[in-house]
Amino acid sequence: MPEVRFYHLKSTMLEATLPGLLEKSLQRGWRVLVQSGAQNRLDFLDDRLWTAQSDSFLPHGKASEADAGKHPILLTMDDENLNDANVLMLVEGASAVPARMAKFELACLFFDGNDPAAVDAARTDWKAVTKANMQAVYWAQDNNGRWVEKAKPSGIEVA
Repeated sequence: MPEVRFYHLKSTMLEATLPGLLEKSLQRGWRVLVQSGAQNRLDFLDDRLWTAQSDSFLPHGKASEADAGKHPILLTMDDENLNDANVLMLVEGASAVPARMAKFELACLFFDGNDPAAVDAARTDWKAVTKANMQAVYWAQDNNGRWVEKAKPSGIEVA
C-alpha cells in the first residue's frame, strides 16, 4: 500500500509548490503522474513547469501527446498511467480513489485551504483513504510556507 500525503495549501499556490516537489521526485528517480480535475489548470501548470526555474526546466509532457509515455512527469485528466509513474499527484479537484492510488508507491493530494469546497472534498478523500486502510499523512503549511505534519490516521480529521 502506498503512503497517501494530503497537502493543505495555505500560504502559497499550487503552481509555486508543485515544481519543488516534482524536482525532488525526479532526484529520487521517480516518475510522476499529475492528474488534474480541470483542463484549464492543467494547461496552466504545463506552461508554469517550463518556466518555474530560471536555470533549468522540469521535463514533462501532456497525456494528449503522441510520446506521452516517455515523459518522467506526465500531466493528465485521465486515470491511465501512460508513463508508468510510481508517484501520483492529484491536483485541482482530482479525487482520491483508493483502488487506483494503491497502484502507486506514493500518492499526494493537494488542496487549497482558502477554498471551503476543496477542504470539504479533502475531508471526504481523507475518510475514503483511511477507510481503505491506507497510510495517510496530513501536511499543512505554516505561516511561513513550510510544511508541518499535522495528522496520521489515528482518528484525527483534516483541520
